[in-house]
Amino acid sequence: DVLFSSLSHLQFRLARCSCLFSWSKSKRESRLIQERRRKRQPGPPRLELVVAHPREEEMAGLDGGGDAEEGATHARGGGGAPPPWREQLTARGLVASLAVGAMYSVIVMKLNLTTGLVPTLNVSAALIAFVVLRGWTQALARLGFAARPFTRQENTVVQTCAVACYSIAVGGGFGSYLLGLNKRTYEMAGEDTEGNVPGSYKEPGIAWMTGFLLAVSFVGLLALVPLRKVMIIDYKLTYPSGTATAVLINGFHTPHGDAMAKQQVNGFTKYFAMSFFWSFFQWFYSGGDNCGFSQFPTFGLKAWQQTFFFDFSLTYVGAGMICSHLVNLSLLLGAILSWGVMWPLISDLKGDWYSADIPESSMKSLQGYKAFICVALILGDGLYNFVKIVALTIKNLFDSSKLKNAKKGEDMPVLDELHRNEVFTTDNIPSWLAFSGYLGLTFIAVIAIPMMFHEMKWYYVVIAYLLAPALGFCNAYGAGLTDINMAYNYGKIALFILAAWAGKDSGVVAGLVGCGLVKSLVSISADLMHDFKTGHLTLTSPRSMIIAQAIGTVMGCVISPLTFFLFYSAFDIGNPEGYWKAPYALVYRNMAILGVEGFSALPQHCLQLCYGFFGFAVAANLTRDLCPPKYGRWVPLPMAMGVPFLVGASFAIDMCIGSLIVFTWHIIDKSKAALMVPAVASGLICGDGLWIFPASLLALAKISPPMCMAFRSTN
Repeated sequence: DVLFSSLSHLQFRLARCSCLFSWSKSKRESRLIQERRRKRQPGPPRLELVVAHPREEEMAGLDGGGDAEEGATHARGGGGAPPPWREQLTARGLVASLAVGAMYSVIVMKLNLTTGLVPTLNVSAALIAFVVLRGWTQALARLGFAARPFTRQENTVVQTCAVACYSIAVGGGFGSYLLGLNKRTYEMAGEDTEGNVPGSYKEPGIAWMTGFLLAVSFVGLLALVPLRKVMIIDYKLTYPSGTATAVLINGFHTPHGDAMAKQQVNGFTKYFAMSFFWSFFQWFYSGGDNCGFSQFPTFGLKAWQQTFFFDFSLTYVGAGMICSHLVNLSLLLGAILSWGVMWPLISDLKGDWYSADIPESSMKSLQGYKAFICVALILGDGLYNFVKIVALTIKNLFDSSKLKNAKKGEDMPVLDELHRNEVFTTDNIPSWLAFSGYLGLTFIAVIAIPMMFHEMKWYYVVIAYLLAPALGFCNAYGAGLTDINMAYNYGKIALFILAAWAGKDSGVVAGLVGCGLVKSLVSISADLMHDFKTGHLTLTSPRSMIIAQAIGTVMGCVISPLTFFLFYSAFDIGNPEGYWKAPYALVYRNMAILGVEGFSALPQHCLQLCYGFFGFAVAANLTRDLCPPKYGRWVPLPMAMGVPFLVGASFAIDMCIGSLIVFTWHIIDKSKAALMVPAVASGLICGDGLWIFPASLLALAKISPPMCMAFRSTN
């Protein structure tokens, strides 16, 4: 009975399994039939997510980092562990970084020594780094050589190294505080000016400039390394420029991004070649003073005399395509206000407001009004934003601590964020190494800098380095919130304090050197955090990032002085009537003189005008912040308005043409414009910038252009 019962039970189970199998088989067959039918019918349209990189909002700041971060998450694509940090640092990557960094050092040096206005080029550098390395790997593949795969981590490291290299050219003071030490700027500021004491100058030199940069550039790398986790993970600061760069790099390394990258590479190559050969063509017609297309009287000779003309500079057309419309329109407004209204009116008051016997290039003449009103606008804008960012930083820190205590343990990070955080914290940089390195570099700087500049006492350096971590944290936190790097404003504050502290005999030199010291410390810390944010979103090791940053800084400390001397030897740098005006050298020296002597250094009635423009700068910023966004976004930027006061109107017209191209392109084809504008702008800037190399060599070889194209009045 037991056996029969067991057999019956087994038969029942087998029958049930057979039924289930038959049902499963029939269901599977039915599903296959339905799948075949579905394939015969046209399905719904497929949607692809394309992460478009937002244009950099230079000087105006950039918000919306959350959306960009989400885009970076989507663009990251495939999973898998990132390569070890040693594999992210490659020999080919360092060679590519050197090439890209050197090229951009030339470009930004040209911008520094002409107008002093340098747009954010990080995204452009990421594109060029991708172009160089992708071309490298494809060339090796065509030759039959096996090449290491080109990963987003390597792309990020190359971009970081290249940006660190050319950032020395941007912020090293070659067009501002270091150039303000030379004899020509000393003479332009007025040898009889109070505070501008005889002998308070130091001619540029490759040796001391390289030594100074090496002494001040590395401390900023170590000042905030122990706080990187706090800034990126705990506070979740957006760092919009770093996030935007990560979005671009992540987008390149996806199947769809590869197709987009090919279009961008083709566009870059086309406009690079066009820009280079156009600059070469222009050279033939520039054989003399005020000759060539760069002096073309587009709007007539009367307007040309007031610098209103299009000078066919594709560098500034490309820069205008990168900068926001607000920046470009602010430049144009400043040019109209100064060169169209104020300077002609003040010139008519010659003999009343200032002596008619003094040349207009003297600081006691029209040049003084230009320089000090420009300083007033810059200081008003800078002081307002400094107070605003510091207040915003304190408020945000306070709110974050309250929110953290209130919601402790409630928020659970998503899996993708956990993965990024894990990668970001895996390759730790020991805090003891950062602290000991900081102390060692401080000791070196305390000895080296007073040896270079006897006016700079050792205790000035000690105080600057003691304050650097706190100032660097404030600046890096503010940059993470607003994308505005306030390093120049910290430097200006140090300039005024040290100039007043050092006194009349050594105040100018001490102020200029102290400005460079503090500015370098504070700026590099913020730049490093932007790079860490990019690395966080691209799953790049922070150890490889900081090593790349250090290598790039060494490259920049060597390349930038050499690049500067190429320009300094080949061109007439600092001539207020020429192309290479380097306006900020005179601005910074005048700031130092103001710090020493106060308002007694100003020409007649200049103080009242400075008060007015300082107040205008503060009022404009207040209006922008207090008005609704739809109205506030039309308020001009005082910092941008101040640049043409010294430089002239021609470059503002160039940049507005770039803005007009972008505006028109967006009307015709918005998606194509969003994709191609960064590539086209980069091509225009790089092509024109690369021509500087052969042009400089021709000038050094005393080879002049064969003809002069100039325009003269027939009256």
